Amino acid sequence: MNRLPIVWDPGYSPEFPESHRFPMAKFRLLKDWVDHHVPNTQVVTPTPCPIDVLVETHDFDYVHGFQSGTLDAKAIREIGLPWSEGLRDRTILALGGTIRTCELAKTYGLASHLAGGTHHAHFDRGSGFCIYNDLAVSARYLINQGLASRVLIFDCDVHQGDGTASILAHDPQTFTCSIHAEKNFPVRKVESDLDVNCPDGMTDDAYLSVVFETLESVIASWHPDFVIYDAGSDVHVDDALGRLSITTDGLYRRDYGVISRICNTGLPCATVIGGGYDKDRARVAARHGVVVSAAASVLAEKSLSISW
Repeated sequence: MNRLPIVWDPGYSPEFPESHRFPMAKFRLLKDWVDHHVPNTQVVTPTPCPIDVLVETHDFDYVHGFQSGTLDAKAIREIGLPWSEGLRDRTILALGGTIRTCELAKTYGLASHLAGGTHHAHFDRGSGFCIYNDLAVSARYLINQGLASRVLIFDCDVHQGDGTASILAHDPQTFTCSIHAEKNFPVRKVESDLDVNCPDGMTDDAYLSVVFETLESVIASWHPDFVIYDAGSDVHVDDALGRLSITTDGLYRRDYGVISRICNTGLPCATVIGGGYDKDRARVAARHGVVVSAAASVLAEKSLSISW
């Protein structure tokens, strides 16, 4: 029986202030949700991203400062997360998790990471709860390892992927596409290869039409040979930091539609969860689970040749 490869580790949810706006517990709760609702999976444990791989994309001094806990207070405030050894270890481990997900997708056609999507991290600084940019690091890793030559980063998080756009601005082997709420964070957007601005309150049908038309157009015109899909659940109508009005059904239709379109072209697809915010950590974990459920459905219906 074919099973969807999913990448996860208990270290993704280290000790963290429960009152903090960032729902660190969601990664553990997401794994619980997947165990109950998406049984046809195979868990793969990641290894930390090597520093030499990380500094191919990020500034060495910034990496050293974060890893050693010596970043100044202003830099930590911009990240928005309180530094700790647990956060440091979790960050480098989850970064390795996105790389591992991409490797699995290259081998098997489709794989899902139960974390990732840290698209606000820039070359030499973190921002918006993002420390290192796993999308940019993984794209560069794929290219440098000869696993891909044209990587599309298809970002459907409700917030614009400013860090990814900045890091990969002059990289001809990557294409950054961000579909986001026009009036949401960050205030100062960075030009992606393609940006699609969505108005406040956009609902399912209009949103899905834009997402699918954009994806199909980019694949047809740019001809990627690998896709990293950032399936931010913060487009959901009940998300604490979103400005769109996408229902849970709309979220599933988006994720299933995106993944099936990618896989139907024969392209490898690695999914990451992106942003999602709610005081009820279990509710946001369930929304993140939608992309895993959609990926498992695509796998089952398309009979991709994944065997363990």
